[in-house]
Amino acid sequence: MSLLKATLPRTNLSVHRLSRSVCGQFFYSIKEWATVDPSDLDGNKCVENLVNGTWKRSSDYKTLQDPMNGKPMLRLPDTKGEELKEFGRSLLSCPSYGLHNPFYNVHRYAELGQVNFQLAVALSDPDVINFFAKLIQRVTPKSKEQCIGEITTCRKWLQSFSGDQVRNLAKSFGLPGDHNGQSSQGYSFPFGPTCVITPFNFPMEIPLIQSISSLLMGNKVLLKVDEKVSVVMEQLLRLAHLCGLPKSNIDFINCAGPVLNNLLSEFQPRMTLFTGSQSIAEKLSQDLLGKVRIEDAGFDWKVLGPDVPTKKEEFEFIVWQSDQDAYGFSGQKCSAQSMLFIHENWLKTGLVNRLGKQAARRTLKDFSLCPVLTWNNDRIQRHLDACLAVEGCTLAFGGKPLTGHSIPECYGAFQPTAVQVPIRVLEDPKNFDILTTELFGPFQVLVTYEDATEGVMLDVLESMKARLTAAVVSNDILFINKILARTTNGTIYVGRRARTTGAPQQHWFGPCGDPRAAGIHTAEAIKLCWSGHREVITDVGPVDADFVVKTPN
Repeated sequence: MSLLKATLPRTNLSVHRLSRSVCGQFFYSIKEWATVDPSDLDGNKCVENLVNGTWKRSSDYKTLQDPMNGKPMLRLPDTKGEELKEFGRSLLSCPSYGLHNPFYNVHRYAELGQVNFQLAVALSDPDVINFFAKLIQRVTPKSKEQCIGEITTCRKWLQSFSGDQVRNLAKSFGLPGDHNGQSSQGYSFPFGPTCVITPFNFPMEIPLIQSISSLLMGNKVLLKVDEKVSVVMEQLLRLAHLCGLPKSNIDFINCAGPVLNNLLSEFQPRMTLFTGSQSIAEKLSQDLLGKVRIEDAGFDWKVLGPDVPTKKEEFEFIVWQSDQDAYGFSGQKCSAQSMLFIHENWLKTGLVNRLGKQAARRTLKDFSLCPVLTWNNDRIQRHLDACLAVEGCTLAFGGKPLTGHSIPECYGAFQPTAVQVPIRVLEDPKNFDILTTELFGPFQVLVTYEDATEGVMLDVLESMKARLTAAVVSNDILFINKILARTTNGTIYVGRRARTTGAPQQHWFGPCGDPRAAGIHTAEAIKLCWSGHREVITDVGPVDADFVVKTPN
């Protein structure tokens, strides 16, 4: 039985209904799939686990605080002990050749393309968009524009990998052999049981795209989303099931990080993709015997080249984009601008003061500022003090906790902050370590350089361990090429409009310079992360009529 016939409660879609859905009018009401109301999260609703196609509650629960006021918001499964075994058994129920591959269950390529199409239609419906935008904002209080932008990226990605685009991911290639009847064919094969682990900052985009990407290549998925935001993906999976996604294809677990680590160490999935901190990525690499792809820490940089624009609108755009890269979602993006290299020509324009004024426009009221979910104020202040203790380092702007709010103390609430240092300060290894420590919040380091210290800047860029995103703001192609030639960041923007954040669904996004580096969004990223190469050599003859047994050699 096909996937759609087995799972879709309504399969005979009329042309009228289909055309209405294409126009963004989804034909299921939210009440048919949603189990929470984003406007009414009072601590009584429970997030559930999904294993072997069944939604289940845990024997133990813990309470999630509202990040804006500290009040109880949701009850989260605290999965542990014997409950974990079912997830392990479900994961290993998938064979190494996957749920489908180019020779097995090939109908699933087209059927999953249809699932993606239906889910994209659902995410075009204004009511569905509003539901998820509100839900995202409740658990990660970012601006409405950022919440809707995340949904839009997911919808466009699903549209890109609908229909025959799924089977195109498994496109093979052939080569003639040495004699008649011989040829070789290369195929993309799944790994079988896989795991996806994602952070809090993009509660829909990263878990949706990576888990579906794994599924499209033929794998079964165990999905673990940061528990602070897991309700978003729980609700999205319920919607996806209504759109035809088989419930047994993706298991969904809520548990503590160390608990999941123990589960994976015991059952050893054949591939795990981890997005998060560098230290955890390294531990998983060891515990899972290298069967990982990682998108870890992102201490990302931007270089303002010597060619300062003369047009006011270009200058203003660069100010706006730099502020957005550093402080959008209060800097809680792996692509956030952590260090801004400023050529001395820019200092004559009053750039630093202009950046400070732009940052000061941000407020909690419109969510252009928001709680910092992994750093509290004490920790932020200690890092700021450590930076200011470096000789030559000064406070450029910000530097104080926010006031007049109810954000709980376990989270941070801090002004957009920048410190400023001359490039020579970073030549000292101790200073370098302090100033290149990633603060996952509204903080950046402004580094001034001139023509004579351009080489020092290039040495500093080479010394950085994180190689995720970067930007070179310049239209001087010789300057751009000089930077490109001596850096390896996986996603880098160049030109007057260059940025570090906001990668759309058509861009590869991921680090570079590490054999374990993961990618997201593109067909190349999907195949790299979620499939392995298999070569099938066909040799059917004929055998020469005059063949005789040869002497062994």
